[in-house]
Amino acid sequence: MTLRVAVLSDIHANLPALDAVLSDVHRAGVDLVVVGGDVAAGPLPDETVERLANLNSRARFVRGNADREVVAAWDDPGAAPEDEAGLTAWFAGRRLSHAQRDFLDRFEDNVVLEVDGLGPVRFCHGSPRSDTEVITAVSPEERVAEMLTGVRERVVVCGHTHRQFDRRIGDWRVVNSGSVGMPYEGRAAAFWALLGPDVELRRTDYDVAAALPRLRAGGFDRTDELLRESLLEPADPDWVAHYFERHAR
Repeated sequence: MTLRVAVLSDIHANLPALDAVLSDVHRAGVDLVVVGGDVAAGPLPDETVERLANLNSRARFVRGNADREVVAAWDDPGAAPEDEAGLTAWFAGRRLSHAQRDFLDRFEDNVVLEVDGLGPVRFCHGSPRSDTEVITAVSPEERVAEMLTGVRERVVVCGHTHRQFDRRIGDWRVVNSGSVGMPYEGRAAAFWALLGPDVELRRTDYDVAAALPRLRAGGFDRTDELLRESLLEPADPDWVAHYFERHAR
């Protein structure tokens, strides 16, 4: 069965952004939503997870590194970490119910679907072999090709680095769907992708200023710091891509 698919990655518990994108997805009339990971680490974790769980059979879920970290924090909370990523996961773990924790834990490492016009497509978070590997718009082709060794599908859709791209790497077409909740695109909006019969990188505008009080009311006292370079003072996307590349090496 061939499908038209909406890809929503890196939501990071930004529920207003997710709701805006889901409205666009509904209007697009897709057959399935693929959620590309990192859904709960952010300001409104429990409400965001509940919204996604209500998609039921209309969605498939890919596990991101932050999803693993939130589940681990739920299982073994300990003291609040000092680093921002660890603290964000710890906060989310404290907010989720047992059922929501189990929902996150059922996410898949990779999802493969037959997409209209594209054929078999592999969906992952970082790379097909790791949810922490970095692929950016400026990643050297030889480094990405190594990550794709053995991947039969000729279209690979990833997330993790929060910026859209559509690249040809050897025999593969590598797409990043962008970030719904914390984009590094140089502007404040929500970014996602529509697949079938081709790849369409989409942007959904929403009222970020109106969303901020709701996000801050979630109780995470580092909300502004978490969202600063994506929504409050959007960083230059090329600077962010090269930052990721330096750390990837």
